[in-house]
Amino acid sequence: MNKEIETKILSALEAVRPSLQVDGGDVAFREFDPATGIVKVELQGMCKGCPMAEVTLKMYIEQELKESVPEVTEVQGV
Repeated sequence: MNKEIETKILSALEAVRPSLQVDGGDVAFREFDPATGIVKVELQGMCKGCPMAEVTLKMYIEQELKESVPEVTEVQGV
């Protein structure tokens, strides 16, 4: 079951990746905790040090993952 969810998460991240890459950034999946529904991702490139990184993480990436993968409750940056 967790592999199935991780596959959905990776697919959702692929959907947001082009928008991040346009600005020189990217995102990498790190882990999913099925007990809490928390996904950990790492912002990369220009996104890593950007002052808007937290907004990107919560308002864009988290929103997309929650809509695409109902098991996701939160997205955290690492």
